[in-house]
Amino acid sequence: MGRPLYQQIQQDIVSKIHAGELSPGDLVPSEKELAEKYGVSQMTTKNAIKGLVEEGLLVRYRGKGTFVRQSDAAQVDAGRTKTGLEKTAVTIALILPSMKTRIDQRLLDSLEKHCAEAGYELIIRITRESPEEEAAAIERFRMRGVHGFIVFPVEQDSYNETILRLSLDRVPLVLVDRFLKEIKTYSVSSDNMGGVREAVSGLIGKGHRRIAYLTPEITNTATDERARGCELAFTDHQLPIDKSLWCTLKLETLAEGKGLERIQAFFEGQDGITAVFAVNAELARYAHQLLRKRELAEPAAEIVAFDESELEHVSYIEQQIDEMGRLTVELLAEQLQGRYEPRREVVPVQIVWK
Repeated sequence: MGRPLYQQIQQDIVSKIHAGELSPGDLVPSEKELAEKYGVSQMTTKNAIKGLVEEGLLVRYRGKGTFVRQSDAAQVDAGRTKTGLEKTAVTIALILPSMKTRIDQRLLDSLEKHCAEAGYELIIRITRESPEEEAAAIERFRMRGVHGFIVFPVEQDSYNETILRLSLDRVPLVLVDRFLKEIKTYSVSSDNMGGVREAVSGLIGKGHRRIAYLTPEITNTATDERARGCELAFTDHQLPIDKSLWCTLKLETLAEGKGLERIQAFFEGQDGITAVFAVNAELARYAHQLLRKRELAEPAAEIVAFDESELEHVSYIEQQIDEMGRLTVELLAEQLQGRYEPRREVVPVQIVWK
């Protein structure tokens, strides 16, 4: 028996995409036009189009028509059909906010290694914490027909609409360090909440009560979870949470290089601080520099940071960066192979006490 008519129509459309006769973003003939061309009912062509939309090869916009999805034309070879032509290399777009920290550098190293092992080509864009550049990079990569995205979002109050669109369009995507609260998508992040909870609990267990908490303004899921981890540590010990001991720095302040000045003003307005928890290594270095000057007049305060600051006597929460990279590429491969089961993977951390 031959294939059903709707499958023959689907195969013809897929072949046209593969041959380049239909490019990413091209309008696909309407159900009526296809019905006239193939001499079938519109119900048959409707089923054909619906199936390709469900597979993610086409996308339908109300009032505009059905189009070849921007990122999937290049994936047809690895998806529905093989025609004997040479397989196109799988290209992955990696979008990072910066390359300033050791964590950024280690993450890039891990992702490149695991992509290479999987046979993927990695292309990179650094957004330098610009939401506009992040959005533009995603759009450019979609137009180029990359097969998938790894995105470490910039620090901001909400996610770019372009990231939301990637998720809604089911473009192969993994978010690193952050996740979408309202929309299910693939993400990989460290146990931010659990790590801070354990570290601050450790300080409390040592007898510290006046613990300063240094953080950039809470604009994303990572900083939010770390803040909640600190609060939970105090709640666990039935201690009050004193927000006057929290120093929250605006992103603009840090970008302008005024973080040290802001933390100094905070310390000068506080008495009796015996410990400091810094949400990242940069803030830990600022705290260490300022507290060394105060040690002549006061006992030294203990400092713990999220991520290694490379400072003597500063304890830290260590992330498993290579495991994050491995999981990220594994989740991307899952999507490229046609499975879509979005979920968040949380990687354990450990405390290194000094």
